[in-house]
Amino acid sequence: MTYDRIKLFQEMEKQFESKNEQYFRNLLIHQDNVVRTRAVCILADIAGEKAIKPIGKVLKDDDNALVRHEAAFSLGQLGYTCGIAALANAVRSDPSLFVRHEAAVALGVIGSEEARKTLDAALKDESEEVRESAVVALANLDYIKSSNSNGRFTKMTGG
Repeated sequence: MTYDRIKLFQEMEKQFESKNEQYFRNLLIHQDNVVRTRAVCILADIAGEKAIKPIGKVLKDDDNALVRHEAAFSLGQLGYTCGIAALANAVRSDPSLFVRHEAAVALGVIGSEEARKTLDAALKDESEEVRESAVVALANLDYIKSSNSNGRFTKMTGG
């Protein structure tokens, strides 16, 4: 069987234009990690808060670190506190420092005190990149707490 990624991308674009959430949910388990990565981003864009659970599942279960990284990034960009549990779990236990780093950054972008304990623990991560990401995320939490502001500025600088 020959697989044509470009033809699939063309179909994905059509489905994106019609905001077909179910189509992209189905692609989250596609055999091609490039397709799964794109599906995560697109689902986040078209489904908003409804995308948190399926993207959280990708973050937990996908076998590709790049796909999990993209899931962490997307959860942070969505900014909903209901994504914190999946991100915190990734910071604590994902085997990839790449994913743990992005999950820590995403927690900072969300900007909730609920993430502080996880980020404090990440300061002891074996990876310097993860530790540095936790420092940046915690600085954002500190700023939000001191300024009582969690707007666009903090979302852009959270990690």
